[in-house]
Amino acid sequence: MAKTRIVVVEDDADILHLLSYNLQSAGFSVRTAEDGYGALSLIRQDHPQLVILDLMLPGLDGFEVCKELKRGAETRHIPVIMLTARGEEIDRIVGLELGADDYVVKPFSPRELILRVRAVLRRSGAPAPAETIWQEEGLRVDFAAHKVTVDGEEATLTATEFKLLAELISNPGKVQTRDQLLDKVWGYQFDGYARTVDTHVRRLRQKLGPYSDWVETVRSVGYRFRG
Repeated sequence: MAKTRIVVVEDDADILHLLSYNLQSAGFSVRTAEDGYGALSLIRQDHPQLVILDLMLPGLDGFEVCKELKRGAETRHIPVIMLTARGEEIDRIVGLELGADDYVVKPFSPRELILRVRAVLRRSGAPAPAETIWQEEGLRVDFAAHKVTVDGEEATLTATEFKLLAELISNPGKVQTRDQLLDKVWGYQFDGYARTVDTHVRRLRQKLGPYSDWVETVRSVGYRFRG
C-alpha cells in the first residue's frame, strides 16, 4: 500500500531533520523544501496528501505560500499545518484565515505533531455519512464528493471547514460547544484552541454566502445549525 505523502517546508536544518525522522518513523513518505518558491514547485509537482509549512521562510514566507496553494485549483484541497515560532494569536488567526487546517507553535512535541497530522488526514479523507446528498434551498452538500454548492456555484472549503459543516448539519438545532467541536472535528482538545473553532466558523460563514446565518452563534456556549 502506498504511503501517505507529506511535504515538509522548513529552513532550519535541525528541525527539518527532526520532522522528517519522526514522520518517516510514523510511516509517512516525506519530501522536503527549504524555501517558499521551492516549496510551491515541489507541492505542485508531487501533489502530497498534506503540507507542514513553516512561516518564516527565505524568498517567499509561509503565509504567501499558503495563499498561493489555496488559489490553485489543483492544490487548494491539500491540507496545510502551519509550523512557526511566532505564537502570537494574531499570527495563528491569520494563518487559519488563509486556509490552514491547523497551527503548531515551536518548540513542539513530535508526538503531538504526529497526532495533529493524523487528525487532519482523517478529516480530509473522512468516510461519507449514510446520507450522501443534503440540500435545503440553494445550499447543497455532497458528502461523498466533499463538495458544497451555494446557489449553483461551488464553494471551495478546506477539509476542516467541510468536516465542521458536516458535523453541524448532522445535528440540526443542537447546540455544540467549542470543546465538543474540537473533539469531533479536530480530534483533540488543547488549551487555547477554542479560538480555532471561531476562526473556522467565520471562514465557513463567508463561503456559505446568503446562508451564512444558518450557522448560529449561541452566546457563551457554542454553535448550532438552523437550516
